[in-house]
Amino acid sequence: MRRPVQTLLLALTGVGLLHAALFTDTYLRYVKAGLHPVLIASGVVLLLLGLASAVIGDGRQEEQGGDHGDEHDKAHGRDNEHGHDNEHGHDNEHGHDKAHGHDNEHGHDHGGHDHSGAPRIAWLLFLPALSLLFYAPPALGAYTAARSNARPVAVQKGFAPLPATSPLPLTLTDFTRRVQQDRSRAIKDRIVQLTGFVTPAEDGTGWYLTRIIFTCCAADSQTVKVRVYGTEAPPANTWLAVTGTWQPRGALGTKTAQAALDARDTRPIAQPVNAYTDDLPLTPS
Repeated sequence: MRRPVQTLLLALTGVGLLHAALFTDTYLRYVKAGLHPVLIASGVVLLLLGLASAVIGDGRQEEQGGDHGDEHDKAHGRDNEHGHDNEHGHDNEHGHDKAHGHDNEHGHDHGGHDHSGAPRIAWLLFLPALSLLFYAPPALGAYTAARSNARPVAVQKGFAPLPATSPLPLTLTDFTRRVQQDRSRAIKDRIVQLTGFVTPAEDGTGWYLTRIIFTCCAADSQTVKVRVYGTEAPPANTWLAVTGTWQPRGALGTKTAQAALDARDTRPIAQPVNAYTDDLPLTPS
């Protein structure tokens, strides 16, 4: 891969990052929102590196042009202080090789140029760069969630009293924590509202309300799921607001309790812009 192509790849990647971070919300499919400034800075650096590489490359070409002119003079016997190598205008010992651009020791020098290049597969590096500009990859969803383990819920020592709001909006993480750790069993018989997308159950019966959470980026994503009972499974990846009560399975307030909801109502909602968090329920559309 020659220098102009490398320069283009750097610049194209920088432009793609800036496009995704400044003019669209596509970057949220790769990293968490807090890394937005880092993405912008990375795009600027890559773009500047590409421009600098182009300028340096032009400068080297001009220098090489001057060097070729000197070599041309040497090849025609104008190298010594009198304008001649010897009385015949040639270097008897090496003139023939120098005039034809040959290296006496190894046979070939090709004018000092390195014709080695990167393997052709290196051209595939352009695909991710172009995708940032022209193709937004699909968001992580039910396919990923069905093949990943549920995120372990951190231990919480104490719980504040639940507000009297009904239905009570909770995140999937908070609901799971209340079900499995709150020994006061305050969640019992409370009508709650949770939001997420649909993931079909592994056994083909039933479904989960799901959230995928980015700790840093898509590579370290984790899944939190709540099993939903009492209604047929909607299409996978459908975003829903689900209202219901805890489905009594296991001992409430202990780890034997299943994070499960007995659904009373399900309503479709729009996918949030930042879908890779476990935020409080959105207002149903």
